[in-house]
Amino acid sequence: MSIRNYILAETNWKHVSKHDYNVVILPWGATEAHNYHLPYATDVIQSEYISAESARKATDAGARVIVLPAVPFGINTGQLDIKLCININPSTQAAIIHDVAFSLKQEGFNKLVILNSHGGNDFKQILREVQQKIPGFIICQLNWYKIFNNNDFFDEPGDHAGEMETCVMLNIRPELVLPLSDAGEGKERKMKIKAFREGWVWTERKWTKITKDTGVGNPAKATKEKGTKYLEMVTDKIADFLVEFDKADINDMYEELD
Repeated sequence: MSIRNYILAETNWKHVSKHDYNVVILPWGATEAHNYHLPYATDVIQSEYISAESARKATDAGARVIVLPAVPFGINTGQLDIKLCININPSTQAAIIHDVAFSLKQEGFNKLVILNSHGGNDFKQILREVQQKIPGFIICQLNWYKIFNNNDFFDEPGDHAGEMETCVMLNIRPELVLPLSDAGEGKERKMKIKAFREGWVWTERKWTKITKDTGVGNPAKATKEKGTKYLEMVTDKIADFLVEFDKADINDMYEELD
């Protein structure tokens, strides 16, 4: 396998010192149980793959992008009673983002995309604060699993380790996926209070209270073929964004009013 010079972990100073990158991608995942059949690093593997494949397509289209090593830990405060689910707090995430962005700004960069694979991560409020401390720098949060209506691709997409994630992993790292006969059904216990069920009132879900197998969503109908089609469209969409973002002037981001 040849060196992918748009992946920082694989490239070298000989190339980097002579190459003009513009958009920096930071994959961000989590380390947590994913039903019985998917690996703990599912979110990390997905964020790394989707970042790399999107960057490859964007690079082929002329964009100047580079992918940083992935952050493997996310917000898992609702899963602290599940063995080896590793939590970092939002304040820790804020410190990481600030330090990464500050480093990049000092080196002449001004565009950072956080490519997020974990539903428990929500960087919006962090980005509001960090960007005020680093003027002339723009940070985007990109949740790849929200690009499309997943019901258009899957029979029962699921919320966590369900059909969608299983299809994706069957495509990226099939050797790490146990037979679907080993998977739990991913049944979810809903909250008793109506407003929580409807979604307009939010509180953190306690994972061992809502699921027996750590999954939410039945993976039984997952196939590699579904994952292939879905990933192709997801990475095409992200690559198009990266190409456009690469060309954008961050001081001129808004259309003129009529």
